[in-house]
Amino acid sequence: MKLTGPYLIILATLMTDAIGIGIVFPILPELMDRVGAASTAEGAFLGGILMSAYAAAMFLFGPIVGSLSDAYGRKPILIAALVTLMVDYIVMALAQTYWVLLVGRILAGIAGATYITATAYIADMAKPAERAAGFGMIGAAFGIGFVLGPAIGGIASGWHVTAPFWVAAALAALNVTFGAFVLPESLKPENRRPFGRRDINPFGTIAKAFALPGLAIPLVCIFAFEFANMVYPTLWAFWGREVFRWDGFIIGLTLSAYGVLIAVVQAGILPQLTNRLGEYPTLLIAASAAVIAMVGFGFSSAVWAVVVFLPLAALSDMAPPLMTAFAANRVGEDQQGLVQGVIASLSSVAAVAAPLVMTSVFERFVNTAGLYLPGAPFLVAALLVVVIVPLILRLRP
Repeated sequence: MKLTGPYLIILATLMTDAIGIGIVFPILPELMDRVGAASTAEGAFLGGILMSAYAAAMFLFGPIVGSLSDAYGRKPILIAALVTLMVDYIVMALAQTYWVLLVGRILAGIAGATYITATAYIADMAKPAERAAGFGMIGAAFGIGFVLGPAIGGIASGWHVTAPFWVAAALAALNVTFGAFVLPESLKPENRRPFGRRDINPFGTIAKAFALPGLAIPLVCIFAFEFANMVYPTLWAFWGREVFRWDGFIIGLTLSAYGVLIAVVQAGILPQLTNRLGEYPTLLIAASAAVIAMVGFGFSSAVWAVVVFLPLAALSDMAPPLMTAFAANRVGEDQQGLVQGVIASLSSVAAVAAPLVMTSVFERFVNTAGLYLPGAPFLVAALLVVVIVPLILRLRP
């Protein structure tokens, strides 16, 4: 698709937002130590609860936010979300106890409208045949943000453990200004729909989406894949610390490398593969890469294995935008916000459960006497992707 001014603006907004998110990842182990975690495994479990709280809030508010953007436009909802994110980072920076961090993560979950609204914005602007590439560019913007974010977070953590939050708050404030004064509205008045009481109920909204023709299978695939893929943000820092004794700086560097690879895949490889092979064969490649990478990390005990499997993990990130395109192309223009909100909500359900499951598996195979296998959560994730392969095969056009 053509990279017009508004499209570049929304991508730039998402990139700076991703920087703010990625800044936090390298300091999670230290942050958990600061609020009382007694070990790496306990810190991983507490960090998992924070991520689940974020996802639970996003689950409750995701469909509401998506439907509000269908009714009132993308721009005002996006700005409100960015303001909430800015407040969240300030709360996190000032937090002295675990419970205040928890409140901050809930605020961030409410502000998850940033991604929902931006995805609906892209759906407004792109033709159906261009949406997979458009959603891939969102992934590329996030990838670039995750290149810079963890690197900045690793460096800033050397000043103080809370310094990355202040940097993230400043970036969020920049995003607010950017969105308010530069970004145009994408949803035309004639394509808007009324906001009703049914839109407030996340369960009802999800049920409505599943009832739409052709949506159930891609929605189930998105949910399962997002559940499996949560193993990376949930455990990367703790896994790296346990297996390789990495500090925040090295964790930040590896996450930045992952971000570079994602940006290359989403902006370069994904459009090329979809043009040459089509969306469905590209999805099969992504699913295969996911299984290989997760199994590889599951048994990794040497740094060289990270170098080998990290590119495959990035290649597997083609799956979400492709599945999202399958879903978006099955509904009308006045339901894009609804569908993107439901997708975000399902991803949030996965993000509520996955950190609890993955960190529990990690703790079981690290702390409990018996088989020592810190990579066990990656093997669980690989198994889940294998389970949904029959459904992925049903997406064949």
